[in-house]
Amino acid sequence: MDIPYDDSERGREVAARTREFVDEVVLPEERELFGQRDERSPADRQDEAESLIDDLREDARELGVYGPQIPEAYGGLGMDFDDLLPVFEEAGRSILAMRAMHVAAPDEGNIHILDEAGTEAQKEEYLRPLANAEITSGFSMTEPLDGSGSDPKAIRTTAEKEGDEWVIDGHKWWTTQGSDADFLIVVARTNQEAHPYMGVSLFIVDADADGVELVRDVPHMGEAGMAHSEIRYDGVRVPEENLLGTKDAGFAIAQQRLGPARLTHCMRFVGMADRSLDVAKAYMHEREAFGESLAEKQALRFDIAEAETRLHAVRTMVRHAARQIAAGEQARTEVAMTKTFAAGVVQDVIDDCVQVCGGNGIGKDLPLADFYENVRCFRIIDGADEVHKRSIARAALDPDDVASEEVEHITRFDG
Repeated sequence: MDIPYDDSERGREVAARTREFVDEVVLPEERELFGQRDERSPADRQDEAESLIDDLREDARELGVYGPQIPEAYGGLGMDFDDLLPVFEEAGRSILAMRAMHVAAPDEGNIHILDEAGTEAQKEEYLRPLANAEITSGFSMTEPLDGSGSDPKAIRTTAEKEGDEWVIDGHKWWTTQGSDADFLIVVARTNQEAHPYMGVSLFIVDADADGVELVRDVPHMGEAGMAHSEIRYDGVRVPEENLLGTKDAGFAIAQQRLGPARLTHCMRFVGMADRSLDVAKAYMHEREAFGESLAEKQALRFDIAEAETRLHAVRTMVRHAARQIAAGEQARTEVAMTKTFAAGVVQDVIDDCVQVCGGNGIGKDLPLADFYENVRCFRIIDGADEVHKRSIARAALDPDDVASEEVEHITRFDG
């Protein structure tokens, strides 16, 4: 449905170009690659996808949709945050498009954090080639079961100063893109005496540095081709200048990344749900059962009406929270509400679309089954539902406690 929102003229214009890029350039290639499952192995098909993404990036640049969130000085469009929302929704209609436009996690968030907190030297060495898709990155925060997950206070990875170097020791997992990354942004405790939220710093670590051990890529549902890695840091030495931002201010810096990233995640998944609805509605018109098309069945028509209504609510909530962030507010409660509500809605919508399409829905000739695997993860990544609900309840019942906290709802996964 085409509902007018109060998006800027530039946001609407770039979103329209993105829609054209996805529909006319990306989706034909995607259907060719994934639409008919043949004798090619998943690994071979993924290798073809990686090569295709490189070609699609050139198309994205030619159409003026590459890197909408990347500053112009680094080759992007330099769009304001609230202008990005309709663009990210359109990009989210295809996983290939998200990567081709360089708006996918974790690089999208790491580009933001390097731009906000990096030194000029760090920007030249890491941000510029990352923005240009010459290298890749990972965000290494979450730790195994006895360490930090949804509770950032439990981070055990340490960084200790020795001369003009930092020595990092720790164990991480769910480091998105970890096995493919050229460098990692590592969250480590630098002050054992400080408040748990105030004694953590961020470090840029080259993936090939001595002591960085890739233990494995954790098997997982969804996000085919995207690694979530387990990594050990054993006496990893990085120079003093690899400290990202201010010592002991890692959570405050990370929050600048995580709040906006949750909203852009919401819009990418809304795009996925919107395309799922397009597929389901087309199927309903074509499929006949018991003497009439599925599109004439009242129960299914009501399901579509409910889906459209709830997605409209998500889009409105995201824009409200984005306006607050653009105005300089953290909007923690509003972001938590939006992320939790959006994750439930997009899962329900895609689930309904799978049901509408029946056997074709669970088959992988259509994108719905892959979308469903991806969207189920969204209720855990970027903060599990329960963590966000906890913070929402605290804002409602214990507002004085909320006002005193420095950081809220850090991600469960590091994407």
